[in-house]
Amino acid sequence: MSKDLANQLKIPLTDDVEMDASYRLPPVSILHKSEVLSPRLYKQNVAESVNTLNQLFYYFNLPAKITSVTRGPSITLYEVTLSQGVKVSKLLSLEDDFCVALGSPDLRFLTPIPGKSAIGIEVPNKIRSLVTLGDIFQSEDKAMQDLLTIPLGKNFSGEIVHMTINNMPHILIAGATNSGKSVCLNALIISLLMKVKPGQVKFIMIDPKMVELSMYNGIPHLLAPVIVDPRKAATVLSWVLEEMKNRLQMLLDYNCKNLEEFNFVAKRDATRDSDLKPIPYILVIIDELADLMMVAAAEVEDSICRIAQMARAVGIHLIISTQKPIVKIITGLIKTNVPARIAFKVTDYTDSRVILEHAGAEKLIGKGDMLFLSPNSNRPERLQGAFVTTKEISLITNYIKNQGKAEYNREITERFVKKEERMLEDDDLLYDALKVVVEIGHASASLLQRKLRLGYSRAARIIDQLEDKGFVGGYDGSKPREVLVSKEEVEDMLGGR
Repeated sequence: MSKDLANQLKIPLTDDVEMDASYRLPPVSILHKSEVLSPRLYKQNVAESVNTLNQLFYYFNLPAKITSVTRGPSITLYEVTLSQGVKVSKLLSLEDDFCVALGSPDLRFLTPIPGKSAIGIEVPNKIRSLVTLGDIFQSEDKAMQDLLTIPLGKNFSGEIVHMTINNMPHILIAGATNSGKSVCLNALIISLLMKVKPGQVKFIMIDPKMVELSMYNGIPHLLAPVIVDPRKAATVLSWVLEEMKNRLQMLLDYNCKNLEEFNFVAKRDATRDSDLKPIPYILVIIDELADLMMVAAAEVEDSICRIAQMARAVGIHLIISTQKPIVKIITGLIKTNVPARIAFKVTDYTDSRVILEHAGAEKLIGKGDMLFLSPNSNRPERLQGAFVTTKEISLITNYIKNQGKAEYNREITERFVKKEERMLEDDDLLYDALKVVVEIGHASASLLQRKLRLGYSRAARIIDQLEDKGFVGGYDGSKPREVLVSKEEVEDMLGGR
């Protein structure tokens, strides 16, 4: 491929290949392993629970017996077999009695246990086992051979469960505050940084909360600085859309089905006099979808859906998280196009249904207890997610930064500059908009859309200009902006305009 063609397709040709040659992956020793609990600490609790369950079966005249007990990190699964002819509904009708007897409000029934003709009762452990990223990240594991395969957590039997991102191919993570959602997101990122070089995988990180992802600023895997302004998110997503289209054309030109095939061809031709270079995967990570939807719902939803529909083949994947699992944020279109789901503890059945199309997340016990629904499964699997500390994140990111600085994609940064330049130019309808918001008493982009018949982008830009000039207050979530000037002040300022 000529450099002219590469420029035409806007394929990012960087020095990552040279960096990769000398790049060293972070040592696994940075990740801490948890201490193994002595069986004595929990065997007595398990025996007491078995005895309590058997007493309940006897008391309620329920012909059932416990045939197996499996202890996991956060829950213990009791396998119950009913006598022939006994209705499952009879057991399920006693759920409240089981909760009271076992002293736990968060029991979960599996009807049936997958692959068995038995019912499962998941009981939270009184003494939980910590699962750290060091416990489950095993680079020599055969399951980790795929570039985008990472460990997700441990299941009820203590087995490590992996997730291959390009098979998902997009992931939605949701849960209430302090349920483990942000820790999970960091564990996914760190798992990838432990095994991929800057030339293999690139990240675009969007963090409107300005909390979780700032530590990754400066790593050479980033295509742009961590984006904290929700208004810039739509800009970077539009770049991702263009990059997706360029890559699709590239695959078509080289008769390749996917990015993996293209990179194979590029590596094969590397010994020849060819400008063709492997193209990195791109992971777009959005830490709080709700903040973006509040600012530019239509643009963000459209971009996410278009990327999700077409980007798998070209190696672009979305990882989206939110602590507001409501239909206004996780819309039907987004759910349809983002098939893999990770649900943490939520407040009620409705929130669980929004995330998973299933109940169950309301029964989770927090601190990394999750339900993972893969695209190939009809039923979510319960896992204990991995814990990674801020210190570990800092050590790993510093180790990476010491090997080379980030070289951000020029196209993305130029888009930000051009947008800021446009913002400096007063819109022709700025003062008409000012009259509208003063008359109504509050300001919002949707108000200007209705009153002045504008598109969302232009209306949002005018609102930003009104804020910059001190006419309206700052962004405050879903609330309309406060108008800071009076009608009389505006009339004096505008005169006969």
